[in-house]
Amino acid sequence: MLTPARVTSESMGQILLRTLRAEFFPASILPVALGAVLAFKSTGRIDWGLLTATILGVVGLHGAGNVANDYFDHKSGNDDINQTFIRPFTGGSRTVQQGLITPRGLVALSLGCLALAVLAAIYLVFQTGVQVLLLGAVGVLIAYAYSAPPFRLSARGWGEIVIGLNFGVLPVWGSYFVQTGEWSRIPVLWSLPLMVLIVAVLVVNQFPDFTADEMVAKRNWVVRLGRDRGAVLYALLMCTWPMMLVLAVWPGGAPKMILLALAGLLPAVAAVRTVFKYRHRPDKLAPACALTGLLHAGVGLVLCVSLLLS
Repeated sequence: MLTPARVTSESMGQILLRTLRAEFFPASILPVALGAVLAFKSTGRIDWGLLTATILGVVGLHGAGNVANDYFDHKSGNDDINQTFIRPFTGGSRTVQQGLITPRGLVALSLGCLALAVLAAIYLVFQTGVQVLLLGAVGVLIAYAYSAPPFRLSARGWGEIVIGLNFGVLPVWGSYFVQTGEWSRIPVLWSLPLMVLIVAVLVVNQFPDFTADEMVAKRNWVVRLGRDRGAVLYALLMCTWPMMLVLAVWPGGAPKMILLALAGLLPAVAAVRTVFKYRHRPDKLAPACALTGLLHAGVGLVLCVSLLLS
């Protein structure tokens, strides 16, 4: 249930978008676009109806997962005790904590997003065949198992891996299949830099929430490693995606234009320095969180555009 009367500065639509954390939807849309561009290079065409349905399905799953995460973090007490979050990057949407939506409202909204994803999947099945259901089922499972008991993958050290799959390999691979009707290793290989970067986004966002996550036994990678070794892990991730781009060109044969994405090394270095310097000061980590998210989006855009122009 929405209760926008509690705040006069936000409309009901704005509250819904904040609860969905819609500003992060590009993280799921860009991989779909990359898969479609790879299909275009292979077949010379794009079916815009199928692409629209794929985007709606993936965004529906993304929204369902975001809202479900808010619900289960509220139930565990995680978001209520979190005093070091950085909006909008960490700590959830905070709409429950601010009295803007009830927990029941979160459940309804999450199920509504899931219904959108299911409708898109039904359309895709009729257009492309039942094989697409496999990827859709994995996406649904990950969206809820990430934070929902008894799975709580985010607390068991598996959250980062499944998010890398759900926002990297699966949408690129699935989008390519929807457009071509063929399974191929090519979109899987192209998805790897985005997979690594979305894991880096997740890891850097774990630093501000460290204390609250530790208190409710949400043992993600940074909680397991500690802030010092977590910073080293983050640095390793930020070193991995550039190497993947270079290997894609030599000896992979990818267009050299994708190396324009290496311009992202400048913000990557700045983000790593910030994390090492302020890993124990969550109030100072907002620039690193922002740079990592922008880097993920920027690399995705460069990959798409460079493929189209090559």
